[in-house]
Amino acid sequence: MAALVLIPVGVAGVVVTRSVITAGVFRDTRDTAERIAYEMRAGALPLGAAIPVPNPSVDLIQITDAKGRILSTSDAARNLPPLSDVRPTARNRVINTSNCLPTECLELSAVRVTMFEDSPIVYAGRSTPDLIATRTLEAVVFAQVAVLIALASWFTWMVTGRALEPVATMRHELDEVHAGDLSCRVTEPPGEDEVAQLAKSVNSTLARLERSADQQRQFASDASHELRTPIAGLRAQLESAQLYPDETDVESLVDSTLRDTDRLEAIITDLLLLARIGAQTDTARERVDLAVLVRQELSTRCDKIPVEVNLAPGVVVEGVRLQLARVLTNLLDNAQRHAEHRVQVKVARQGGTAVLTVENDGVEIAVEDRERIFERFTRLDASRSRDIGGTGLGLAIARDVATAHYGQITAEDCEGGARFVLRLPAV
Repeated sequence: MAALVLIPVGVAGVVVTRSVITAGVFRDTRDTAERIAYEMRAGALPLGAAIPVPNPSVDLIQITDAKGRILSTSDAARNLPPLSDVRPTARNRVINTSNCLPTECLELSAVRVTMFEDSPIVYAGRSTPDLIATRTLEAVVFAQVAVLIALASWFTWMVTGRALEPVATMRHELDEVHAGDLSCRVTEPPGEDEVAQLAKSVNSTLARLERSADQQRQFASDASHELRTPIAGLRAQLESAQLYPDETDVESLVDSTLRDTDRLEAIITDLLLLARIGAQTDTARERVDLAVLVRQELSTRCDKIPVEVNLAPGVVVEGVRLQLARVLTNLLDNAQRHAEHRVQVKVARQGGTAVLTVENDGVEIAVEDRERIFERFTRLDASRSRDIGGTGLGLAIARDVATAHYGQITAEDCEGGARFVLRLPAV
């Protein structure tokens, strides 16, 4: 790349330098010839006498007649043949030219003394400067260009190496990442340039991969842990019926196996939902009015305890309607299982936050348990006898949906009961 720039610059430099030197030489020769012509017109310079040299650098001077015969010369040009056969005209009385004699090459100017046909011609010249007479100029310029190209290449190599050093570091760090441990991150260089942005993108990708792998491991762990009990129960009942067919109550066996099957289906459905939440980045989102969502969900339910509502209109969030509906359903199911006489749902707006609250008058949740209940398959001892039909995943699903919608769900103080509050960014 440096050569593509410097070589044309070098060629242009040679051309310009030659032009400048030549123009300077011709300016001196022309001035000298014009001065001699002026002195001849003034009668101050007799023909045949040695011509004085006004400019030491222009020492070759000849005066010829109209036919080219030499009339006078300077001392330096005394033994030289005519310097040039160029004849300026009355219309073009000054001509700059170059001419090579047997011994040397010259740069000279020819000036017509008068406008008459038989006017003498003054020739003033000097030897062609060595810098342009030989290839010295080209050699010097292109040597400089070669040095500059080498320096530019070295500098580019150094700068590129320094700039790409973080990329090499990232490559080595990425080589250390494997499926068994996705917690490694690449080093993010300071600044906001493209390399720093690349490092941040790589770390974001690794974080997403780690979350995905954690979800898969969590799913496998949860499935193996929670499905073992109902499957073992089903197997035990069926083996017992196979061993003692005469003592088996078929209707009771079918009812029991159907209950276990229903529980298996509920657990699998919830586990699959947990695995999908947050992983479906392309899921279409829409504007959801929370008050409308609550009314629609309540209209499809047949709860044993009536639900009181206090719904502020126009509280809108952006999200996946089915997932937000699942959060509401899980909170209502949880409230119905634990409530004594009252379940209440509120929707309000607090600044830029949409707030959905579900309360019940059941057992109050201890402060130390208010985070633990959002863990998977967690049930509080006080609620085991009342918590029939739950999978232990409802609140975990609600927490994951809230996080995927850039919100949060918490259990908060409630005198004489439990209160769950979902907060989401309002639009």
